[in-house]
Amino acid sequence: MDTISIIGYVSAVVIGLVLGLIGGGGSILTVPVFVYLFHINPVTATAYSLFLVGITSLVGTIRNLRQKKVAVKTAAIFSIPAFLTVYATRAFVIPALPEVLIAYKQFEVSKDLFIMLVFALIMLFSSVSMIRSKTTKENEDKVVRNRSFWIVVEGTVVGFLTGLVGAGGGFLIIPALVLLAKLPMKQAVATSLLIIAVKSLIGFLGDVQNSVIDWNFLLFFSVLSVVGIFIGQFLGQRIKGERLKQLFGWFVLIMGGFILYKELIA
Repeated sequence: MDTISIIGYVSAVVIGLVLGLIGGGGSILTVPVFVYLFHINPVTATAYSLFLVGITSLVGTIRNLRQKKVAVKTAAIFSIPAFLTVYATRAFVIPALPEVLIAYKQFEVSKDLFIMLVFALIMLFSSVSMIRSKTTKENEDKVVRNRSFWIVVEGTVVGFLTGLVGAGGGFLIIPALVLLAKLPMKQAVATSLLIIAVKSLIGFLGDVQNSVIDWNFLLFFSVLSVVGIFIGQFLGQRIKGERLKQLFGWFVLIMGGFILYKELIA
Protein backbone atom coordinates (compact mmCIF):
# COMPACT_ATOMS: atom_id res chain seq x y z
CA MET A 1 0.00 0.00 0.00
CA ASP A 2 1.54 3.32 -1.08
CA THR A 3 1.60 6.59 0.87
CA ILE A 4 -1.25 8.13 -1.13
CA SER A 5 -3.52 5.16 -0.36
CA ILE A 6 -2.66 5.37 3.36
CA ILE A 7 -3.59 9.06 3.35
CA GLY A 8 -6.83 8.13 1.60
CA TYR A 9 -7.78 5.56 4.24
CA VAL A 10 -6.89 7.95 7.07
CA SER A 11 -9.18 10.41 5.34
CA ALA A 12 -12.01 7.88 5.76
CA VAL A 13 -11.73 8.31 9.55
CA VAL A 14 -11.62 12.10 9.12
CA ILE A 15 -14.78 11.99 6.97
CA GLY A 16 -16.66 10.21 9.74
CA LEU A 17 -15.23 12.60 12.34
CA VAL A 18 -16.50 15.60 10.35
CA LEU A 19 -19.97 14.04 10.02
CA GLY A 20 -20.14 13.33 13.73
CA LEU A 21 -18.83 16.75 14.70
CA ILE A 22 -20.85 19.03 12.42
CA GLY A 23 -23.59 16.82 10.93
CA GLY A 24 -22.36 17.24 7.38
CA GLY A 25 -19.33 17.98 5.30
CA GLY A 26 -18.23 14.36 5.10
CA SER A 27 -18.98 14.18 1.40
CA ILE A 28 -17.06 17.41 0.89
CA LEU A 29 -14.01 15.32 1.72
CA THR A 30 -15.24 12.05 0.24
CA VAL A 31 -15.55 13.04 -3.42
CA PRO A 32 -12.12 14.77 -3.57
CA VAL A 33 -10.51 11.80 -1.76
CA PHE A 34 -11.97 9.28 -4.22
CA VAL A 35 -11.13 11.45 -7.24
CA TYR A 36 -7.68 12.79 -6.32
CA LEU A 37 -6.22 10.05 -4.10
CA PHE A 38 -7.79 6.86 -5.50
CA HIS A 39 -8.19 8.16 -9.08
CA ILE A 40 -11.85 7.15 -9.35
CA ASN A 41 -13.82 9.03 -12.01
CA PRO A 42 -16.17 11.70 -10.60
CA VAL A 43 -19.43 9.95 -11.56
CA THR A 44 -18.42 6.72 -9.76
CA ALA A 45 -16.91 8.75 -6.90
CA THR A 46 -20.23 10.50 -6.33
CA ALA A 47 -21.98 7.11 -6.17
CA TYR A 48 -19.44 5.77 -3.65
CA SER A 49 -19.80 8.98 -1.68
CA LEU A 50 -23.55 8.53 -1.33
CA PHE A 51 -23.14 5.02 0.08
CA LEU A 52 -20.29 5.91 2.42
CA VAL A 53 -21.93 9.03 3.82
CA GLY A 54 -25.31 7.28 4.03
CA ILE A 55 -24.02 4.34 6.08
CA THR A 56 -21.85 6.51 8.33
CA SER A 57 -24.66 8.99 8.96
CA LEU A 58 -27.10 6.16 9.73
CA VAL A 59 -24.85 4.90 12.52
CA GLY A 60 -24.63 8.41 13.99
CA THR A 61 -28.39 8.91 13.67
CA ILE A 62 -29.22 5.86 15.78
CA ARG A 63 -27.39 7.39 18.73
CA ASN A 64 -28.99 10.81 18.20
CA LEU A 65 -32.51 9.32 18.11
CA ARG A 66 -31.89 7.55 21.40
CA GLN A 67 -30.81 10.85 22.94
CA LYS A 68 -33.85 12.66 21.41
CA LYS A 69 -31.70 15.24 19.62
CA VAL A 70 -33.50 14.97 16.26
CA ALA A 71 -36.26 17.39 15.16
CA VAL A 72 -38.33 14.61 13.62
CA LYS A 73 -41.18 16.75 12.22
CA THR A 74 -38.81 19.10 10.46
CA ALA A 75 -36.80 16.16 9.13
CA ALA A 76 -39.94 14.55 7.68
CA ILE A 77 -41.06 17.71 5.88
CA PHE A 78 -37.59 18.25 4.46
CA SER A 79 -36.90 14.64 3.59
CA ILE A 80 -39.83 13.47 1.45
CA PRO A 81 -39.24 15.78 -1.54
CA ALA A 82 -35.46 15.35 -1.14
CA PHE A 83 -35.75 11.55 -1.25
CA LEU A 84 -37.83 11.57 -4.43
CA THR A 85 -35.63 14.11 -6.18
CA VAL A 86 -32.27 12.55 -5.34
CA TYR A 87 -33.37 9.11 -6.57
CA ALA A 88 -34.72 10.49 -9.82
CA THR A 89 -31.55 12.52 -10.40
CA ARG A 90 -29.19 9.58 -9.85
CA ALA A 91 -31.30 7.05 -11.74
CA PHE A 92 -32.27 9.14 -14.77
CA VAL A 93 -30.60 12.57 -15.00
CA ILE A 94 -26.94 11.61 -14.45
CA PRO A 95 -26.96 8.68 -16.93
CA ALA A 96 -28.62 10.94 -19.52
CA LEU A 97 -25.89 13.59 -19.42
CA PRO A 98 -23.46 13.37 -22.38
CA GLU A 99 -19.76 12.87 -21.66
CA VAL A 100 -19.01 16.27 -23.25
CA LEU A 101 -21.55 18.95 -22.33
CA ILE A 102 -20.00 21.91 -24.17
CA ALA A 103 -17.49 21.82 -27.01
CA TYR A 104 -16.42 24.92 -28.94
CA LYS A 105 -13.12 24.85 -30.85
CA GLN A 106 -10.53 24.01 -28.15
CA PHE A 107 -12.88 24.83 -25.26
CA GLU A 108 -14.54 21.78 -23.75
CA VAL A 109 -16.56 21.09 -20.62
CA SER A 110 -16.87 17.39 -19.80
CA LYS A 111 -19.49 15.83 -17.53
CA ASP A 112 -16.80 15.10 -14.92
CA LEU A 113 -15.53 18.70 -14.94
CA PHE A 114 -19.08 20.05 -14.74
CA ILE A 115 -19.87 17.91 -11.69
CA MET A 116 -16.74 19.04 -9.84
CA LEU A 117 -17.32 22.73 -10.66
CA VAL A 118 -20.96 22.64 -9.52
CA PHE A 119 -19.78 20.84 -6.37
CA ALA A 120 -17.26 23.58 -5.60
CA LEU A 121 -19.66 26.48 -6.31
CA ILE A 122 -22.33 24.99 -4.04
CA MET A 123 -19.74 24.70 -1.29
CA LEU A 124 -18.69 28.35 -1.65
CA PHE A 125 -22.28 29.62 -1.57
CA SER A 126 -23.14 27.49 1.45
CA SER A 127 -19.99 28.51 3.35
CA VAL A 128 -20.86 32.21 3.10
CA SER A 129 -24.35 31.62 4.50
CA MET A 130 -22.95 29.67 7.43
CA ILE A 131 -20.20 32.16 8.27
CA ARG A 132 -22.50 35.19 8.16
CA SER A 133 -25.73 33.79 9.67
CA LYS A 134 -26.80 33.70 13.30
CA THR A 135 -28.78 30.94 14.93
CA THR A 136 -32.01 31.57 16.84
CA LYS A 137 -33.97 29.25 19.08
CA GLU A 138 -37.67 28.82 18.36
CA ASN A 139 -40.34 26.24 19.05
CA GLU A 140 -40.12 23.53 16.40
CA ASP A 141 -43.92 23.15 15.94
CA LYS A 142 -44.28 26.88 15.26
CA VAL A 143 -41.38 26.86 12.82
CA VAL A 144 -42.65 23.83 10.91
CA ARG A 145 -46.13 25.34 10.58
CA ASN A 146 -44.95 28.76 9.40
CA ARG A 147 -42.08 27.70 7.17
CA SER A 148 -43.08 24.27 5.87
CA PHE A 149 -43.49 25.48 2.26
CA TRP A 150 -39.93 26.81 2.11
CA ILE A 151 -38.56 23.72 3.84
CA VAL A 152 -40.22 21.55 1.15
CA VAL A 153 -38.76 23.77 -1.60
CA GLU A 154 -35.32 23.59 0.00
CA GLY A 155 -35.63 19.82 0.35
CA THR A 156 -36.40 19.49 -3.36
CA VAL A 157 -33.47 21.71 -4.38
CA VAL A 158 -31.08 19.94 -2.03
CA GLY A 159 -32.26 16.55 -3.33
CA PHE A 160 -31.49 17.55 -6.92
CA LEU A 161 -28.09 19.06 -6.11
CA THR A 162 -27.21 16.11 -3.88
CA GLY A 163 -28.06 13.73 -6.70
CA LEU A 164 -26.07 15.81 -9.17
CA VAL A 165 -22.82 16.05 -7.20
CA GLY A 166 -23.16 12.92 -5.04
CA ALA A 167 -22.79 14.81 -1.78
CA GLY A 168 -24.73 13.92 1.33
CA GLY A 169 -25.80 17.55 1.38
CA GLY A 170 -24.98 18.44 4.97
CA PHE A 171 -23.36 21.65 3.80
CA LEU A 172 -26.74 22.53 2.24
CA ILE A 173 -29.08 20.92 4.76
CA ILE A 174 -27.59 22.51 7.88
CA PRO A 175 -27.93 26.10 6.60
CA ALA A 176 -31.53 25.27 5.61
CA LEU A 177 -32.35 23.89 9.07
CA VAL A 178 -30.64 26.81 10.82
CA LEU A 179 -31.91 29.63 8.58
CA LEU A 180 -35.36 28.33 7.54
CA ALA A 181 -36.35 25.96 10.34
CA LYS A 182 -34.55 28.08 12.98
CA LEU A 183 -33.12 25.04 14.74
CA PRO A 184 -30.25 25.48 17.20
CA MET A 185 -26.97 24.39 15.63
CA LYS A 186 -26.54 21.15 17.57
CA GLN A 187 -30.14 20.07 16.87
CA ALA A 188 -29.62 20.95 13.21
CA VAL A 189 -26.50 18.74 13.22
CA ALA A 190 -28.42 15.75 14.61
CA THR A 191 -31.40 16.28 12.29
CA SER A 192 -29.10 16.68 9.30
CA LEU A 193 -27.54 13.26 9.92
CA LEU A 194 -30.97 11.57 9.73
CA ILE A 195 -31.83 13.33 6.47
CA ILE A 196 -28.39 12.63 4.98
CA ALA A 197 -28.50 8.95 5.92
CA VAL A 198 -31.77 8.08 4.22
CA LYS A 199 -31.39 10.48 1.30
CA SER A 200 -27.88 9.30 0.44
CA LEU A 201 -28.78 5.61 0.55
CA ILE A 202 -31.87 6.17 -1.60
CA GLY A 203 -29.71 8.10 -4.05
CA PHE A 204 -27.21 5.24 -4.11
CA LEU A 205 -29.99 2.83 -5.10
CA GLY A 206 -30.36 4.90 -8.25
CA ASP A 207 -26.68 4.18 -9.02
CA VAL A 208 -26.67 0.44 -8.40
CA GLN A 209 -28.51 -0.21 -11.64
CA ASN A 210 -26.05 1.91 -13.64
CA SER A 211 -22.63 1.32 -12.01
CA VAL A 212 -20.12 -1.45 -11.25
CA ILE A 213 -19.43 -1.30 -7.50
CA ASP A 214 -16.17 -2.42 -5.84
CA TRP A 215 -17.86 -3.61 -2.65
CA ASN A 216 -14.69 -4.75 -0.85
CA PHE A 217 -13.12 -1.31 -1.15
CA LEU A 218 -16.35 0.54 -0.37
CA LEU A 219 -17.23 -1.50 2.74
CA PHE A 220 -13.70 -1.25 4.18
CA PHE A 221 -13.70 2.50 3.64
CA SER A 222 -17.13 2.72 5.30
CA VAL A 223 -15.98 0.85 8.43
CA LEU A 224 -13.14 3.34 8.90
CA SER A 225 -15.57 6.22 8.50
CA VAL A 226 -17.95 4.76 11.11
CA VAL A 227 -15.06 4.77 13.60
CA GLY A 228 -14.56 8.45 12.83
CA ILE A 229 -18.19 9.39 13.44
CA PHE A 230 -18.06 8.05 17.01
CA ILE A 231 -14.99 10.19 17.64
CA GLY A 232 -16.72 13.22 16.12
CA GLN A 233 -19.88 12.83 18.21
CA PHE A 234 -17.78 12.56 21.36
CA LEU A 235 -15.91 15.78 20.54
CA GLY A 236 -19.09 17.55 19.43
CA GLN A 237 -20.50 17.39 22.96
CA ARG A 238 -17.60 19.54 24.14
CA ILE A 239 -17.73 22.34 21.56
CA LYS A 240 -20.27 25.21 21.47
CA GLY A 241 -22.83 25.09 18.63
CA GLU A 242 -22.14 28.62 17.38
CA ARG A 243 -18.44 27.88 17.22
CA LEU A 244 -19.15 24.69 15.28
CA LYS A 245 -21.11 26.64 12.67
CA GLN A 246 -18.34 29.18 12.13
CA LEU A 247 -15.64 26.51 11.84
CA PHE A 248 -17.84 24.54 9.47
CA GLY A 249 -18.34 27.57 7.23
CA TRP A 250 -14.61 28.30 6.94
CA PHE A 251 -13.84 24.64 6.30
CA VAL A 252 -16.33 24.49 3.42
CA LEU A 253 -14.97 27.75 1.98
CA ILE A 254 -11.40 26.42 1.93
CA MET A 255 -12.39 23.10 0.35
CA GLY A 256 -14.50 24.82 -2.31
CA GLY A 257 -11.60 27.09 -3.24
CA PHE A 258 -9.24 24.13 -3.42
CA ILE A 259 -11.48 22.21 -5.84
CA LEU A 260 -11.86 25.25 -8.11
CA TYR A 261 -8.09 25.69 -8.14
CA LYS A 262 -7.51 21.99 -8.82
CA GLU A 263 -10.02 21.79 -11.69
CA LEU A 264 -9.46 25.15 -13.40
CA ILE A 265 -5.85 26.09 -12.70
CA ALA A 266 -3.72 23.17 -11.54
